[in-house]
Amino acid sequence: MSSASPTAYDMKLALPLTGFLAAFFAAPLALLFLLSLQVDPKGGGYGLSQYTNFLGDLFSLGVLGSTLLLGLEVTALCLLLGYPVAWIYTRSGPKVRSLIILIVLLPLLTSVVVRTFAWIVILGRQGIVNSTLLSLGLAETPLKLLYTQGGLIVALAQVQMPLTILPLITAIGRIDPNLGDASASLGAGQWRTFVKIMLPLSLPGIIAGAMLTYAASITAFITQSLVGGGQMLFMPMYLYQQASTLQNWPFAAAISIIFLVAVLGVVTLFNLLGRLSRGYANA
Repeated sequence: MSSASPTAYDMKLALPLTGFLAAFFAAPLALLFLLSLQVDPKGGGYGLSQYTNFLGDLFSLGVLGSTLLLGLEVTALCLLLGYPVAWIYTRSGPKVRSLIILIVLLPLLTSVVVRTFAWIVILGRQGIVNSTLLSLGLAETPLKLLYTQGGLIVALAQVQMPLTILPLITAIGRIDPNLGDASASLGAGQWRTFVKIMLPLSLPGIIAGAMLTYAASITAFITQSLVGGGQMLFMPMYLYQQASTLQNWPFAAAISIIFLVAVLGVVTLFNLLGRLSRGYANA
């Protein structure tokens, strides 16, 4: 009685997942692409006019650029604030580690809508920040923090922070502490040891966290809409307006495909950087 080869056996196990992805991911994506090729929103005729309309419109390109830039700003802030937290976690005892991981994971247990409304309360004209500044005499009138680029970046950074910290904790935790001691014994200071040894070895975690944070922040429709308000327009809201308000489904589908390609391009760049960082760390 002949037994199936391991490769054939593995392929059979993958068939249900393959069918699921084909039915609920590949097929809808193909239909979305076909819809984006319709010239007239009411149907009839196929071509690339929706794509040329988007790529030839400076306003649409500006919305795409603003969205991609927003992701970079949020990712940079998350890395700036998240790296020290991950570093402290790996250098702390069990009790402090438990407290840090609880603080990091706690936002994930709360709905993003609740967290976003909390930031509306915090950043409002009568919110906690303005009330504190006014009571301390640091401001004469309430500052405009809500519906601003800075307020949106801070809110998105808090919402997406766990996606940055968790990969950093894993990467930094794998670094041998003896490397720092060896560097110090050779006369290198703490800053030089961090820049030359610890930071390069933690690059895989930085790349992984940045990729997750970037992809999540530029597609955060709820936070962008509520904290950003109507004064700032990003790709998720632009797509929603074209589909729901204007009923221009072919153009909305083209926006989706272009946005998907742009995000995949950035993610691919992160993957390339990740491969380079892993090669550097293993060198």
